[in-house]
Amino acid sequence: MILILKLGLALAVPAAATAAVCVGDPALTPSTALAAVADPAHPMHVAVWEVRVPRVVLALLAGAALGVSGLLLQDVLRNPIAGPELLGVSSGAAVVTATIVVLGLGVPVAALPYAALAGALTAGALVLLAIGRTRSPDHVALVGAAVSAACGGLVVAVVGLGTQGNVVVLFRYLLGSLAARGWDHVGAVAPWLVVAMALAVLLRRRVEALTLGDEVAVGLGVPVLPTRVAAVAVAAVLAAAVASVCGPIAFVALLAPHLARRLVGTVSTRRVFWVVPPVGGVLLLLADLVSRTLLYPVEVPVGVATTLVGVPALVLVLRGRAPVTAGAR
Repeated sequence: MILILKLGLALAVPAAATAAVCVGDPALTPSTALAAVADPAHPMHVAVWEVRVPRVVLALLAGAALGVSGLLLQDVLRNPIAGPELLGVSSGAAVVTATIVVLGLGVPVAALPYAALAGALTAGALVLLAIGRTRSPDHVALVGAAVSAACGGLVVAVVGLGTQGNVVVLFRYLLGSLAARGWDHVGAVAPWLVVAMALAVLLRRRVEALTLGDEVAVGLGVPVLPTRVAAVAVAAVLAAAVASVCGPIAFVALLAPHLARRLVGTVSTRRVFWVVPPVGGVLLLLADLVSRTLLYPVEVPVGVATTLVGVPALVLVLRGRAPVTAGAR
């Protein structure tokens, strides 16, 4: 069963990526798309290599990062609906972006992702500092929700100062979008995602111990507080990197871990961990494909598509899911 699952995921990622590259105006066959990538003189080279391919790569990276971020938070906080929204990182990135655009601070376009990343990481750091030495997962969630709400209020206040042109730009960013994203955006987030993913791999066994309860984790020799803070920090970096270039994309981080658990048939963090990245990547890639083709030539922000699909899907998954307990491994 696991072998079949791995084979299916291995085929799903390139299949979804090929569809995303080929579908559009104009539509391409896989062979034409491949020829356009390989030949710089091909008339479709720029459209494919500079526009469609980086968008696909960014969608896969962002979906994978959001999925792992959601998995870490849900397991370390023992909360099935925990997500990066609880860390305030998306709102922190939005505050910085809105301030730069509305006040016209003159930040170069190439530097915007880094400025947004700084805002996201600052918000995440505030959550970590406010957590202090608490061992309560509920306290972590409440602190994160408070920081997120505060950042959200700042975004509304800043947007209220903007002109109609500013609001249009911010509207697309605040809903989450992969439009007009290129290799520069991929390069801006890739190093952060690589490092954070590597740390997540190292933490996965300790995080699984926390799902059994703090007392059990201590008995297994796992330091509860350092593990919880480290997992929240890694989840914050993953979500912050995505928010810095794509804006706050909803429901991928919430839904991908639940779909992965269903596919694997277990709630074991160690086993689910390897399935979440391709599930999250394909989920966001397909949502982006729908968002740019459903009402063509009008492109819907991908955050709208993930919300419209994610809400009913998450409800169905949670309704058919038994509560996670220490024995349900």
